[in-house]
Amino acid sequence: MRIGASLVKRRRFMSFREMDSNTAKAKLDAVKEKLGREIHVFETLAASPTSADISRDDESDDFYEFTPEDYYRILSKKKEERFLKTRKNPRSEEAARRSRITKAVIRVRFPDNYTLEATFHPSETLQSLVDLLKKVIARPDLPFLIYTTPPKKLIKDMSQDLYSAGFIPGAIVYFSYDLPRGDETGQSSDANSVVFLHEEIRSLNGLHFILEQAEPVQSAPEPSAAVTVAPPDVSQAKPAEKKPTKPKWFKM
Repeated sequence: MRIGASLVKRRRFMSFREMDSNTAKAKLDAVKEKLGREIHVFETLAASPTSADISRDDESDDFYEFTPEDYYRILSKKKEERFLKTRKNPRSEEAARRSRITKAVIRVRFPDNYTLEATFHPSETLQSLVDLLKKVIARPDLPFLIYTTPPKKLIKDMSQDLYSAGFIPGAIVYFSYDLPRGDETGQSSDANSVVFLHEEIRSLNGLHFILEQAEPVQSAPEPSAAVTVAPPDVSQAKPAEKKPTKPKWFKM
């Protein structure tokens, strides 16, 4: 009776699990077909800087602060450049390296702690990222900007491909509405106090985790009668006969 009850519970759990994974897959596939690209959405713990923290014209002194991460990043880049210059054919090496990289995973973080993840080809331009953002944000009518940090750098050249921009194999980009600082009232009511992503896109929050964790659950095998295997009868086994050998010193 206990075995039968456990089997029923296991099957019910498996059916709920399959239903959740099927629903998640259907939503993700629908958005993928609509956008022409697979995306993932999830929440992060640390809040992203708001649009008031970064401005196109007037940046604070912290904007240009040189951090230890910047130092090691530049040092690593110089070592790589020095290594490429000592190669016999740096162009062929670079072309071979570029051909091995087939995707760039870009994560866009929003001030309301949501993160949008999308996969691009390294040859695609930054304009492809901007076009995607216009399709997923709740207020595409408002101007916005994207930037990286550290060091804090506005992304302006949208014609640059992701490989040349250094966004391989992946990168984190920050989103902010590009509104004047003096328009604090309008900015608060129109943008930062409202969600950044469209409702349909926010509904994808965490769905890809469900698909990753959904593994086929095998039902427990039903108990079967124990089979007793008789041990072999060693009483009738004959010992191997030893062949007579002559000692080396014996001579005829």
